[in-house]
Amino acid sequence: MLSAPVLTTNTHRTAEMAPTATANFDRIKELKQFDDSKTGVKGLLESGVTTLPRIFVHPPEILSDLKPGKRHVTIPVVDLSGSYSDDQHAAVVEDVRRAASEFGFFQVVNHGIPDETVDGIIGAIKSFNEQPPEYRSQYYRRAVGSGVSYLSNVDLYRSKAASWRDTLLAALSPNPPKREEWPEVCADAVPAWDREVERLGGLLLDLLGEGLGLPAGRLSETCLDGRTLVGHYYPYCPEPDQTLGISAHPDPGALTVLVQDQVGGLQVKHNGEWIDIEPVPGALVINIGDLLQIMSNDAYKSAEHRVFANSTKEPRISIAIFINPSDHESMFGPQPELISPEKPAQYREFKYPEFMDKFF
Repeated sequence: MLSAPVLTTNTHRTAEMAPTATANFDRIKELKQFDDSKTGVKGLLESGVTTLPRIFVHPPEILSDLKPGKRHVTIPVVDLSGSYSDDQHAAVVEDVRRAASEFGFFQVVNHGIPDETVDGIIGAIKSFNEQPPEYRSQYYRRAVGSGVSYLSNVDLYRSKAASWRDTLLAALSPNPPKREEWPEVCADAVPAWDREVERLGGLLLDLLGEGLGLPAGRLSETCLDGRTLVGHYYPYCPEPDQTLGISAHPDPGALTVLVQDQVGGLQVKHNGEWIDIEPVPGALVINIGDLLQIMSNDAYKSAEHRVFANSTKEPRISIAIFINPSDHESMFGPQPELISPEKPAQYREFKYPEFMDKFF
């Protein structure tokens, strides 16, 4: 049987103890021990860990900021049922435009995705992560360019501290994995989910483009074909005040469509304050990425967000599909219609691969 590595834990932490400055702590060695186990943070729990290995302990300046969000602010919830109605379409466009401009995050209801498809993708990611470690480890690899990868922390060797989550990741378009490359429990649910998100993503990009006054189809024709799925599994964390599920970051692409279960823990930064994104039954979370902020010439906002480490015994599941261009040769930048003497271009033009290299 595969076993998780024996990593050094820290049972006498102080606020002044940075995770990279403790005596006799070889960070790179412990990162590699963890990575080589090929069983993720779930494997640490399976091995009986009750305190966090120091590679997961975040710096004091990060930990001091971990607190519930401001209760008086919530992100908008947009009802998409009027999207195809002559009477209600303009109101939906305005709701989407305002949410993308003010928050960069919103939830959508009446999006047309069947409940069984939503339940199917959540159940598939949960089921995979709860398979025996020997099974999960078959898919563990740090190469994420093609095929299906199971790993913990894409930035494991670059970040200041690892976060308490595992991820199943794959590029879905334009070259999706073959069915046999997927774990059996995901082989049907993922393509079904991608088909629905492709439809919804096209609708949202069209609504967002209309809100900017762009020609019909401009955003959906240029930004929809490069989709990537990340299925996150956040198991119980024995010391949730010492780490994060995902540290604060914006998304680099055009648009993110995320489904989360009812456990909660997602926050977004708005006007310098963190606010909670409470799960809404049946809703999906939508957020603007850096690329769409650039293309909108700052009309839309790409916001920082983070996820708390999971303090509940029930695992938290979330699945994001990042919607990006697949065109690596064309130039991207602020759309010409959004540039004027009063609002000059805020960014230079670039090719998408260059942009992603700079982001990472």
